[in-house]
Amino acid sequence: MSYYFTFNFPQNLKPCSVNDLLRLLLIPRKWRHYLRTEHQILINGTYHYFNQMVFPDDKIELWLKHIESSQNTYPASGQMPEVIYEDQNLLIINKPAGQKTHPNLNETNTALNDCATYLGYSPFIVHRLDMLTSGLLLVAKNPAVVPILNRELSSKIFHREYLAVVNMTKPIADTGIINLPIGRDPLDKRKRKIVADGLKAITHYQILKCFSNNTALIKLDLETGRTHQIRVHLAAIGCPIVGDPLYNPTFISKEYLHLTAYQISLLLPFSFEELKVNLPKTKIPLLK
Repeated sequence: MSYYFTFNFPQNLKPCSVNDLLRLLLIPRKWRHYLRTEHQILINGTYHYFNQMVFPDDKIELWLKHIESSQNTYPASGQMPEVIYEDQNLLIINKPAGQKTHPNLNETNTALNDCATYLGYSPFIVHRLDMLTSGLLLVAKNPAVVPILNRELSSKIFHREYLAVVNMTKPIADTGIINLPIGRDPLDKRKRKIVADGLKAITHYQILKCFSNNTALIKLDLETGRTHQIRVHLAAIGCPIVGDPLYNPTFISKEYLHLTAYQISLLLPFSFEELKVNLPKTKIPLLK
């Protein structure tokens, strides 16, 4: 199957070679090789050698014919997701709290199963949200954009922000960085904990509003993406998330986790256009 992309080279970028253009687009080396050997990149309708220059407003056309994917197949759930954004390559949904991102064996009620119902075919996973976390989840509609999005994730171009309501059991600064390594909890396989030899984990936070019941609304963004990172980090500084059954000792049964992924920003694949998607305030349970 062939995938076609076209765009105009932005006016705000300096001229560069075809090869540098493809690197800026985060196109994998193997794909760049095929684009060169098969002449599947055109500049203003003609093939350019990779050392030739591309200038603002030039029309770029790409055909990708050697796309491989080991993506699992996700059967349709029969349930529709709540779609927040969609284009020809991407789908962003509002995942409800309590729903898994992707299925294990024989499961058919996860967010990706819902996306399969909506699309009529299996989506391609890009990132995950904890089951108890609600909010924005991005999936790819074709395999051609997955390596690009993965590179954006690793290089922090793909950026996510969260909102949480926490119990303020200890005073903390209005803004700060939590830099504490995270590893598995040997006493509970469901949990993670701060351990000296754990994986590097960095969370930035900002207190947005304090409430009279010793809770606060906090905005968070991640430099790393460890399992349960926000939950473990906030608990470690004495501010566990309201409704967290694993890390908040004052958890009340049946209370939902007050953690929502409310913003996603990235560069649209095969372009230099920035996309920023916010979850509407009316869709954020902890703001109600």
